[in-house]
Order: sequence, then C-alpha cells, then structure tokens
Amino acid sequence: MAQGAEVQGRPLEQYREYLLLLARLQLDPRLQAKLDPSDVVQQTLLKAHEKKDQFRGQSEGERAAWLRAILANSLADAVRKFGREHGDQERSLEQALEASSASLDAWLTDSGSSPSQQAARHDRLLQLAEALGQLPPDQRGAVELRHLQGLPVAAISSQMGRSVPAVAGLLRRGLKRLRELLEE
Repeated sequence: MAQGAEVQGRPLEQYREYLLLLARLQLDPRLQAKLDPSDVVQQTLLKAHEKKDQFRGQSEGERAAWLRAILANSLADAVRKFGREHGDQERSLEQALEASSASLDAWLTDSGSSPSQQAARHDRLLQLAEALGQLPPDQRGAVELRHLQGLPVAAISSQMGRSVPAVAGLLRRGLKRLRELLEE
C-alpha cells in the first residue's frame, strides 16, 4: 500500500473490520435496511485518507479515536440523509461509538497500562474485530448482540426470529470459531 494511505505507519485499511464492527453496533437495525454499514466505513476511510495530514496523535489509541470520530460524523451524515425524524438515533453518535469501543476494549483489558501493554491491547482489539468479520453473518450477529450489546438470549431470539436453542447454537459455534481465529 502506498505511504499516502498510511497514518503513523499503519495502513488505514487495517481498521476496516474494527470500524465495520462499530458501525454495525451503532446503526439502527431499521436504518441498516436502507444503508449498508460497509458503505459508511468506506466513506470513513476515504475521509480519513483525505484528512490524513490533520491527524496529530502519536499512538494507536489516538489514531483509533480519530477514526471513530470520523465514523461518527459519517454515521450522523447518513442518519440525516435518510431523514430520521427524532434525534435519538443521532444522539451523540460519537459517544455511542466510544461506548461500543469501550465494550470491545473491556473484552481485552488487562490490569497493566504501560504504553507497550496498551499497544498490545489495541492490536488484540483489531484482531478481535477482524475475527468477528470472518464469522458467518448469523453467528457474528448473535455474538455481537450477546457479548457486545449485552442482550439476553431470549431477546436475541426475538430479534433474529429464531428459537432460543437455535440462538444458543449460533453463539456456541460463533464463540468456538472466534477462539480458533484468535488463536491463529
């Protein structure tokens, strides 16, 4: 990849799955029927590339925060484009993205906070997002709803239109595959 597509040495493309995960978590399911989260992420990466000279951070965490802010703006633009009548969906998308990112980070948090530990944790976060992106859509959706949004299995069953045992099977297979992917 050309150097122009890099910020602080890491290609922006490496953040695609991470941003896609956040977009899927934050985009209202009714709006997802009209707007593909991958389109929002593509727009985000294009904006980031155009504004790469504006990034002033020094760490991977700062870069991720910068990209989340651009994603929040892209999502807000998409929400406005589709004319949401109530402002609840647009309620501080940036804060909602931060909360989702914190949920992901909580999966990987350890007690250390040295710069090298933070960098390692950030790398694991990107690996987790990449691994989630490789799961079949139903498994990924069930895992995200259960473990990132904290929904009970019964609510996931209702939302996905599947039986509780079917959702439990999706979760079991999804988590097993996720572990395999993360071990690779």
